[in-house]
Amino acid sequence: MRISGWIVGAAAAAMLAVSGSYAWAQDATKIKIGTEGAYPPFNSITADGKLIGFDVDIANALCAQMKAECEFVTQDWDGIIPALQAGKFDAIVASMSITEERKKQVAFTNKYYVTPLAVAALKDSALTETDPASMAGKTVGAQASTTQSIYAEDFYAKAGADVKLYPTQEEAVQDLINGRLDAVISDKFVLVDWLKNAADGACCKLIGDVNGTETEAGIAVRLDDNALREKFNAAIDAIVADGTYKTIQAKYFDFDIY
Repeated sequence: MRISGWIVGAAAAAMLAVSGSYAWAQDATKIKIGTEGAYPPFNSITADGKLIGFDVDIANALCAQMKAECEFVTQDWDGIIPALQAGKFDAIVASMSITEERKKQVAFTNKYYVTPLAVAALKDSALTETDPASMAGKTVGAQASTTQSIYAEDFYAKAGADVKLYPTQEEAVQDLINGRLDAVISDKFVLVDWLKNAADGACCKLIGDVNGTETEAGIAVRLDDNALREKFNAAIDAIVADGTYKTIQAKYFDFDIY
């Protein structure tokens, strides 16, 4: 069977792109790390273009522990797993919850933090509960392709809520501030940080945790990259044991998230 030269050329180019990234991963001293850059306080980009946040600090600490040179690559959330699979980077450190569905696509390390989902609303909201029945007739926002969007669609929408999904957490929050949403569901720590530290956080309040939604965040690597996963696991254990993890955690939270 003949294959067109364009297809062969494209395939070869793709293989070269992937092999370049694999060369980094196979050289244990060089690792490319993908993150979103739009999920404060875990990962965000400052006005002058600097990548900051808990995920970034943890990744840097892990790289130092592994004595590896790490390069960060920012990637939109909805394409972050395909980009990993395509070889754009070697690991995802972006507050990705470990789920059974994602385990079919990527291999996860052990947890590096644990979070429940929570709901925020405007300060004058009459909402007092986060259960599905309380959301009937409400408009609820969430970031797309996340555990919170899955929960909102599986439970809130079926209970009669109008669920709206957004490319980023920041866009969902902005629509809440502007009165286009009754509530936003997200990781609790993201909402707590926004309400406490953001200039526009004074608009809103935390309604509470969503029962039964506690999940672990892990680092994702390609399914066959067991060696890199185990290097990360060993490094996670090491920074927890030597106190580095607690030092980083204290920059962002006044409570334990591990």
